[in-house]
Amino acid sequence: MPHAIFVETGLDAGSTVAAYAAELPGCAVFASSDAEAVGAMPRRVAGFTAWLRSSGEAAPTFIGDNWYEVERGAVRGTPKVPERVTFSLDELPPSAAEFGSYLGWLELAREELAAALDAAGGAPTKALAGIVRQDLASAVLLGSAAPGAAPSDPIDRLYVARDHLTEALERAGPTADGVRRIVRLAIADDLRVAERLRESPR
Repeated sequence: MPHAIFVETGLDAGSTVAAYAAELPGCAVFASSDAEAVGAMPRRVAGFTAWLRSSGEAAPTFIGDNWYEVERGAVRGTPKVPERVTFSLDELPPSAAEFGSYLGWLELAREELAAALDAAGGAPTKALAGIVRQDLASAVLLGSAAPGAAPSDPIDRLYVARDHLTEALERAGPTADGVRRIVRLAIADDLRVAERLRESPR
């Protein structure tokens, strides 16, 4: 059975391509080429669903490994302030049950990133700043005002932005514009940085 992939080009000033599993918001592969990103999707989906189940979350079962690209878009904006791609499925509001699951997945992704930061004993400032920027921009799209003065510590800023986004999502609910996209990016980016930290030599 075929399964859809969305491809986002132009990340990291053009050096990175992201492939997203359309049926699993937050399940993504980041690679140097679109062929590499798309080709790695079956293994990524298997790992992502196993991670969800091991954490007590329900996860769909996918039959076959026929994952193929159905849509692509390029990051706009600037390298410092990128404007991430919105795909057609991002416009479809999730059901209330799906929304509840996605919030649970987002919390798990945060826990993965927090654990990786603790183990690494340091913070990749640039990567965390990107997550903070994306989270705050997403919260504004959901109708939330920007939080007050940001803490000076990059990890503290991350947690403030994450809490702000969670509150915005909970207030907005599943029918708010762009909810699926916001959750997709937040989960994918958290897991990406967590994996980078774990792969870095101590």
